[in-house]
Amino acid sequence: MEEAAKYCGHFFFQSDPVQPPAVRHVRSWSNIPFITVPLSRAHGKPFAHRSELKHAKRIVVKLGSAVVTRGDECGLALGRLASIVEQVSVLQNQGREMMLVTSGAVAFGKQRLRHEILLSQSVRQALHSGQNQLKELAIPVLEARACAAAGQSGLMALYEAMFTQYSICAAQILVTNLDFHDEQKRRNLNGTLHELLRMNIVPIVNTNDAVVPPAEPNSDLQGVNVISVKDNDSLAARLAVEMKTDLLIVLSDVEGLFDSPPGTDDAKLIDIFYPGDQQSVTFGTKSRVGLGGMEAKVKAALWALQGGTSVVIANGTHPKVSGHVITDIVEGKKVGTFFSEVKPAGPTVEQQGEMARSGGRMLATLEPEQRAEIIHHLADLLTDQREEILLANKKDLEEAEGRLATPLLKRLSLSTSKLNSLAIGLRQIAASSQDSVGRVLRRTRIAKNLELEQVTVPIGVLLVIFESRPDCLPQVAALAIASGNGLLLKGGKEAAHSNRILHLLTQEALSIHGVKDAIQLVNTREEVEDLCRLDKIIDLIIPRGSSQLVRDIQKAAKGIPVMGHSEGICHMYVDSEASVDKVTRLVRDSKCEYPAACNALETLLIHRDLLRTPLFDQIIDMLRVEQVKIHAGPKFASYLTFSPSEVKSLRTEYGDLEVCIEVVDSVQEAIDHIHKYGSSHTDVIVTENEKTAEFFLQHVDSACVFWNASTRFSDGYRFGLGAEVGISTSRIHARGPVGLEGLLTTKWLLRGQDHVVSDFSEHGSLKYLHENLPVPQRNIS
Repeated sequence: MEEAAKYCGHFFFQSDPVQPPAVRHVRSWSNIPFITVPLSRAHGKPFAHRSELKHAKRIVVKLGSAVVTRGDECGLALGRLASIVEQVSVLQNQGREMMLVTSGAVAFGKQRLRHEILLSQSVRQALHSGQNQLKELAIPVLEARACAAAGQSGLMALYEAMFTQYSICAAQILVTNLDFHDEQKRRNLNGTLHELLRMNIVPIVNTNDAVVPPAEPNSDLQGVNVISVKDNDSLAARLAVEMKTDLLIVLSDVEGLFDSPPGTDDAKLIDIFYPGDQQSVTFGTKSRVGLGGMEAKVKAALWALQGGTSVVIANGTHPKVSGHVITDIVEGKKVGTFFSEVKPAGPTVEQQGEMARSGGRMLATLEPEQRAEIIHHLADLLTDQREEILLANKKDLEEAEGRLATPLLKRLSLSTSKLNSLAIGLRQIAASSQDSVGRVLRRTRIAKNLELEQVTVPIGVLLVIFESRPDCLPQVAALAIASGNGLLLKGGKEAAHSNRILHLLTQEALSIHGVKDAIQLVNTREEVEDLCRLDKIIDLIIPRGSSQLVRDIQKAAKGIPVMGHSEGICHMYVDSEASVDKVTRLVRDSKCEYPAACNALETLLIHRDLLRTPLFDQIIDMLRVEQVKIHAGPKFASYLTFSPSEVKSLRTEYGDLEVCIEVVDSVQEAIDHIHKYGSSHTDVIVTENEKTAEFFLQHVDSACVFWNASTRFSDGYRFGLGAEVGISTSRIHARGPVGLEGLLTTKWLLRGQDHVVSDFSEHGSLKYLHENLPVPQRNIS
């Protein structure tokens, strides 16, 4: 038995030719046979879902030639390589066991040999032919094995230098196909790798290209019972199974697998690839460098998957993602193509998005009366099926007990009165839907027999993400139906039972006019961040939940507009001329009626002249009776000898029975405070002075500004919109409570008779008229 020879941290396995052992068992998926390699222990099962990848302990990262080498194929892509090493180091320092299978020796050696040849030729020709001949120097074709021999040491030295920056040691192992065929050599290799991992060393594995025989045809694709190590794809798969790794990441120069060649118009990235799906993939050409093409990668990936290792194929060259592609994969983000043995019972979220778009377009073509009929039917179902709904909600409440805070439990809870209120709101939406889609907003006669119309149309596909609010589902569904939009709903898992029954009732209502698919409930393990990346499917994201959820979605959504507000920091300014009778009623309702709501009062601004007055005392006494915790603003605290706890921040949304009180000297100072610390949600003035009130109403730049009314009126139902998809504090499109109108956009319809622009030129026969035409009024029954 030959022992592994150690040399300067490098491990070389010198192999004698041996015959591979007899094959013990063959399994096959589709028409491609795969082998169960005899291992020292039974294979574990690969992860079924991306979200489980965060639990991967032992990981192999395979770096393709296109990832490691420069575009000229001569030399290494150092910046990209440094980024990959950084990610591997981060994961290694998290306690994971990382292994690299890397290409690059041939490219690195080619660079060195070309340099040496050019230097040698230039010196020789300078001595014999003179300087004039230098420009005719030609570089001979370099043999790959020679390049590998020249490049291996330099490649390893580079890796060692990079990993040293993160206090990580690396060791090189060179293998050939024969090292896996001889049982003793396999044990040696296995033992060495385990020992390196035990010592927290990152093994860097490569085929020994200096001695490896030339690549052969894909004989193992034609029925041979072993996966031959003829390229780094097959090596990575073999190594992953041999070492019982949890995850194999294969980085190439494409995003993953496509259902047609990448770059073609109809090519779609396959998010999850299942054994037997080979017929759904059209393989393109190989990458610009390397021995393995995508077909070889798929075969190797399926072989590793069969052996118990999860696999992801992703792009390691794209400058926008290469800096975090490995860590993103391990975190379970939707990157590249994930190989799984477990097919979901229902459609993928991409398929649901396409179904919602198709169903939404059909929904938009229905007559207004038909859309209203669907909403009326849903309202009836909410009351007719209340027992079934409340039973499902009870299951959610029981499972959430002890896990959710009291305000969230209140949001999660449904009741008969809530369902009745929902039904009333839905019927209001049905009435307003009679004049929504297709309404003519403007008509213009451009020229004779050339007329232009601007009409309302649906936005497209909406993604509404909501937490702990099952009553949100029928509200949003009704608004989507009325506006003709397709809808994807992503509810919190704490309301899973309630959401399921409410969605089934929604689809039952949609079915009366054959548009059941227009509204989809996302039940897969899709992370919210992954949903926010579906810019080719989703046209608008509407988050309904905590300020943290909204901020996370606004950050994650790239290329998709987000409608909503991240915070509800609502103010009430009590003016020096406020009515004693009105103030306590308004403060109590705004703060205490539902403190968890986004339109609840958070900061109470008091005019300085009201301090130490009966009115001020009444406010404080009422808050104490209601058990509201008071936080003193800096100016308020300065007036008091013994003050409540001073506020940590004047920009705080408490969402509970807590309030900040601050003192201001004037209405202008109150406005300035609101603009500095508010969230442009809802702000109120309490005063009997109409001039002061109008000044406040005109100068406060918030979505909702009230005079002598509770902040809690900031609500779609209370505004008469029937319901709302949320409250928007953005500066464009809809603002404030967003109802039906906020879910519509417009398109232009131009009707002509053989009109061309050249007819309107200086010497043309036609002139622009641009006459405004009357807008037809739709009859509303």
